[in-house]
Amino acid sequence: MGARSEPRIPSLLYGEIEEELRATLGELLHDRCAWHDVLARVDTDEAYDEGLWKAVAAELGLAGLLIPEEYGGAGAGPREVAVALEELGRAVAPVPFLASAVLATQALLASPASAARDAALRALADGTRTGTLAVTANTWPGAGFPLSVTGSPDADGLLLTGAVTGVLAADRADLLVVPALVDGERQLTLVAGDAAHLVRRSVTSLDATRPVGELTLDQVRAVVVAGPDTAQEALGQALRYGAALLASEQLGVAQRALDEAVSYLKVRHQFGRPIGSFQALRHRAADLWSDIAAARAAARYAAACLAEGSPDAAVATALAQAYCGDVAVRAAEECVQMHGGIGFTWEHPAHLYLKRAMSSALLLGTADRHRSTLATLVDLPPSI
Repeated sequence: MGARSEPRIPSLLYGEIEEELRATLGELLHDRCAWHDVLARVDTDEAYDEGLWKAVAAELGLAGLLIPEEYGGAGAGPREVAVALEELGRAVAPVPFLASAVLATQALLASPASAARDAALRALADGTRTGTLAVTANTWPGAGFPLSVTGSPDADGLLLTGAVTGVLAADRADLLVVPALVDGERQLTLVAGDAAHLVRRSVTSLDATRPVGELTLDQVRAVVVAGPDTAQEALGQALRYGAALLASEQLGVAQRALDEAVSYLKVRHQFGRPIGSFQALRHRAADLWSDIAAARAAARYAAACLAEGSPDAAVATALAQAYCGDVAVRAAEECVQMHGGIGFTWEHPAHLYLKRAMSSALLLGTADRHRSTLATLVDLPPSI
């Protein structure tokens, strides 16, 4: 018998292209998405920054990172998307990148080629349209197929009826990928955002920079993009990509929170010395740095496994989400506390990081949900 080959471990380092992408996007966000700009927008009715989204999606071409060049996309992969999400997380950018460039895009990419699917990919790739996956935002990879929307065929195609709550970018998506039961069979359908009898309602969300909404469909016209044989797998793949790459956004939030806290520790003085010189605060910052370093490894591994089609992708995704969300929340909480009284005010950006971290910790499955998934994947016996 031949020697057993060792599984290849993907590189966790950032490549040259990834660093160039980070620098370009970081410069744009520095100029167009400073924290005081985000704070000012939070107090308005316009949650998303349409100008910033146009710059990110169309001018930089990041809306089509995952989309192959034949459909007008960049033909990049999950590693590049992960870097983009890191930077967007650092800035708490009010743009629908995760909903459109990851969830909706991947659901379509995992569906069979068709005229409707290909046209939707081209529209998403050039940034002229924004999409979303019409599932409740806390739906996790491996969850059962949604049952809240049903469809009935007619002479001209398909009519959908039902409601979906807690949908990312529901209030502004131009294209909706809607899971539906049609004659008892699972299908993925495509609905235009301006379709007749489609009602979209915004709801109050914890993170005003990433609003969610409610969709109500009453005999809404739709086209099928994935039939019974492929719909479940296409939906599952979109959710896996979303969960794996969300870890990189959580990493960006955590790193920004730590950076802001450390900067404050260096300039705030008490008893004639910087408070960062106090041993207790130094230990807390050091512990947080260590946690974020581990989170970076987990997030990078998840993205690398997706990029290489590794059989370890499901484990890497569950591991990243089991860890990175908690680290982001802890980093944001420490940022608030280390700033003292000012960290608890609305005029300081610390609450932006905390709200994004806490809302993301519920998105696409909680850490506990992913720990349970991870235990199943690695055959870990349940605790007694």
